[in-house]
Amino acid sequence: MSESTDQVIDIRDVVVRRGENTLLDHVDWQVELDERWVVLGPNGAGKTTLSNLVAARSHPTSGTVGILGERLGKVDVFELRPRIGLSTAALSEAIPFDETVADAVVTAAWAVLGRGREQYEAMDEIRAHGLLEQFGIDALAERRYSTLSEGERKRVQIARALMTDPEILLLDEPAAGLDLGARERLVTTLSELAYDADAPTLVMVTHHVEEIPPGFTHALLLADGAVVASGLIDDVITASNLSKTFATELRLDKIGGRFTARAA
Repeated sequence: MSESTDQVIDIRDVVVRRGENTLLDHVDWQVELDERWVVLGPNGAGKTTLSNLVAARSHPTSGTVGILGERLGKVDVFELRPRIGLSTAALSEAIPFDETVADAVVTAAWAVLGRGREQYEAMDEIRAHGLLEQFGIDALAERRYSTLSEGERKRVQIARALMTDPEILLLDEPAAGLDLGARERLVTTLSELAYDADAPTLVMVTHHVEEIPPGFTHALLLADGAVVASGLIDDVITASNLSKTFATELRLDKIGGRFTARAA
């Protein structure tokens, strides 16, 4: 669909309505290969709706959505979805109670939750353990997923999302529910991923500028289903734009590549 072979997301004039509610209001957004995006906005801004479009889990009411050169509505989404790594709280809650950490990751190769009779090749097992090692949790491979801390679960979710070597990695509020220490460890992990030239295009959804890892290159601000600002991260993440987005006068600071915001 896209004129540019480097364009991985091409959303044009998209509207999403559910009943009387407009969840996205004429949204335009283009993402190029290897960019690292943060999508930021308050509750009800439309972030989850946008994530579902990018994940090929829903369709727009009007407008066009191009993902990895394919157009939603004209492509088999079951063929498209394996090319998109997805980490969400809903996915985490669907992992069976007795699933081991290693199986929670390797089953992504078959796009299933819960290891059954499907057969995995040795290379699948090796990749799963390699991802666990990359995120510092290989020692937990035989632990039940249900016994992990929230921070450990987040790392497993990201490892699972990367199992199929996706072209887009979509992280929906990856730091939600974490304490300060777990959040900072996760931010460090995501920063390392952002600086990795072999990592896929990254899209991270969040409510908080404090959760933006160093190495992320672009930002999209949403409020009331509409785009407030979009572009290079230092051009978009400003006190003025954040104040408009969150309808509160805010002061913004950036130290060591990390943002902090508070009431002005």
